[in-house]
Amino acid sequence: MCCCRVMGGSATSALPSADSNSESNMLWFYTDDAPGLKISPTVVLIMTLCFIAFVAALHVFGKIYRAKAGAEL
Repeated sequence: MCCCRVMGGSATSALPSADSNSESNMLWFYTDDAPGLKISPTVVLIMTLCFIAFVAALHVFGKIYRAKAGAEL
């Protein structure tokens, strides 16, 4: 049994139909009916940039640590 099934219905019964003219299927993910976290694209962008900056800072600190450890030997 698929974990997507709800109350014995089919897995695709909750999705909008492909021939629906009212909304695009992609826009359905941004409605209040969509399951999961409700975060805006701006928050995702900021989190992504923070992650990139954090990884870059780790690289810089690693280079500094390695340079200091090599100078002491």
